Amino acid sequence: MTHIHYDYSLVLGSVVVALVVCYLAVSLEQLLFRSSKPKYERMILVASGIILGVAIWCMHFIGMQASMMPGPYHFDFGLTFTSYIIAFIASTFAIWLTTRPTLPFARLILGAVLMGLGISGMHYTGMMGLMVKGHDIYYDPLVVTCSIVVAICGSGLTFWLAFKNKLNQYRNLLAKLAVSAALTMTIVSMHFIGMAATKFIEIDVQQSLIQAQSSHDMLLFTVLFITALIFIAAFSVALLEQRLEDRNKQLSKANKELANQAVQDNLTKLPNRLFLAEYAHLLFTEHRSNQEKIAFLYIDLDRFKAVNDVFGHHVGDQLLIQLANRIHRLLDSRSKLLRIGGDEFLMVLEHTETEQATQVAQRILEIIQESFLIAGKEINLSGSIGIAMYPEHGSNLQDLLINADAAMLTSKYQGRNTYSIFSYTIDQHETKSQTKLINDLYKAVEEQQFILFYQPKFNAGDLSMCGVEALIRWKHPTLGLLTPNMFIGGAEKTGLIIPMGYWALEQACRQIQLWEDSENEQFLPIAVNLSAIQFEHKHLFSTLEALFDRYRINPNHLMIEITESTAMHHIDISIRTFEHLRSMGIKLAIDDFGTGHSSFLYLKNLPVDELKIDKGFIHDLTASSKEEMILESIVHLAIKLGLTVTAEGVETPLQAEILTRLGCQQMQGYLLGLPVDVARLEAREYV
Repeated sequence: MTHIHYDYSLVLGSVVVALVVCYLAVSLEQLLFRSSKPKYERMILVASGIILGVAIWCMHFIGMQASMMPGPYHFDFGLTFTSYIIAFIASTFAIWLTTRPTLPFARLILGAVLMGLGISGMHYTGMMGLMVKGHDIYYDPLVVTCSIVVAICGSGLTFWLAFKNKLNQYRNLLAKLAVSAALTMTIVSMHFIGMAATKFIEIDVQQSLIQAQSSHDMLLFTVLFITALIFIAAFSVALLEQRLEDRNKQLSKANKELANQAVQDNLTKLPNRLFLAEYAHLLFTEHRSNQEKIAFLYIDLDRFKAVNDVFGHHVGDQLLIQLANRIHRLLDSRSKLLRIGGDEFLMVLEHTETEQATQVAQRILEIIQESFLIAGKEINLSGSIGIAMYPEHGSNLQDLLINADAAMLTSKYQGRNTYSIFSYTIDQHETKSQTKLINDLYKAVEEQQFILFYQPKFNAGDLSMCGVEALIRWKHPTLGLLTPNMFIGGAEKTGLIIPMGYWALEQACRQIQLWEDSENEQFLPIAVNLSAIQFEHKHLFSTLEALFDRYRINPNHLMIEITESTAMHHIDISIRTFEHLRSMGIKLAIDDFGTGHSSFLYLKNLPVDELKIDKGFIHDLTASSKEEMILESIVHLAIKLGLTVTAEGVETPLQAEILTRLGCQQMQGYLLGLPVDVARLEAREYV
């Protein structure tokens, strides 16, 4: 048995050659990530595999030259070439592995096994091609196993470093040297451990021939076995990679579909409001610099709700789809159609003057008027269109949509089936102000930005005070003190009148408690106006009962005023509600009497205490006028029905004198007392 000795200068040379060639292969492989032409990636990948295969192969054979063989030797060309092919295949696949976007643990392990077997396969296949005269080669199985394990572990370390180097933003020299050094040490360690497992034993010629044949067969089997392992490992990694790529494609497709759904209308497949926000931002950025106009056409279908009610929502949906398809044919590269509501569409026309926008609007109206045949039913309808121009009618999306919508409403007021171009009018300014005020009203209710003013009422005979009426005011943060006529209408439209009304009732009950405790009963009762919505609200009675329990007041000191139109709206319900309120001890009054369709027949059935004559009858009241005759009839009849009559809006001494002469028992107005806060009321500063 002969041990191998080495020429250490050649050993060092083999290490240096391996390091240089590995560094070159790592540098070339990085071109895969910097190349601007993906079609060259395969060519670069193969070139990198060739160079890295040469690194492994050269190190092995230079290392063989450093070994002092026990006798003359030569290499079998076929096996030597096969060893390089194994190194090339393993190197190419390993480099491809490191070029993937991710390196999960399973792929790292499979790649390490593949590369380790490739290096080992190259080494032991090359050793099979080594023919030493008069000697046979035997291997220590334990050391051979150790060499393969070292090759696999070293390959795994190299892959990990290579992947970290790929993610390294600066691709510095130190990182590439670390990868090259790890790969070089893997190749060198595997080679010399493999050589340490090699034993040369002398044999005679005949035995050498027999053994050579046996060795040749064993070598062939080993080569085939290692090659099979390489391809099995490569096939396994390829399958794994294919599955991962398929999953990534599916995930990417699903993410794209979700993103499209977020900015796409599910029914018509048109862009929606979310898309409009981003689209408008890009439009304004581009056209602001070019000083070009953009037209916004707000399209609304007339009486579309009737289509849903009569034919069903499924027919309405099909109508919207057909309409979207029809209008979509008008689009070109400079226009876009969006669905922004139930039956509302928006067409955006770039680089467009007003004349062109009106021509498109007229064409859209014609398209809408064409009959729709859905489920065997012929449906006809029309549309209304409002046009707003950028930047003439607004410099941002919100203003343009509001103004286009206002123009569309103008089209509806003009009889529908037409288009209108936005124009600034006093009414539109008031509408925008009212819209902003309603928006502020939500915060006002949340923060209770209100205060109660009190206007005193007086007995007609001696002008002594006989109670007060609570009137709500809004302490707006920027506009100051606002009177009810500026915000009550908006509060009723939004339903905010309910919490506002209950707040006013609670404040009145709290004030009644304070005046009862201080025995200021000349200010009692306090009259609180209830809107029609609150009068019919289901929690009215329970809320009043809770307030009486909380403040422990005399219910007779609270008066609720209901307008005549509210009381007459559902007379049967009103009678039951009045009876319930009266049973609780609350006083009741009909406000603004004479403004609605009043009926004394119904009035005699309403359990009320007071009748307040609307100030419209008082404003033009003079002696011997028609107003005096009407008032005389109302007053006399109300008194006969057992009601207290109160006149509102008394502003002159002549009005007060006539009302007193007619028998009116109470009066209220600016002549006698203004609405003031509690402090001024108690200080008698109301005149």
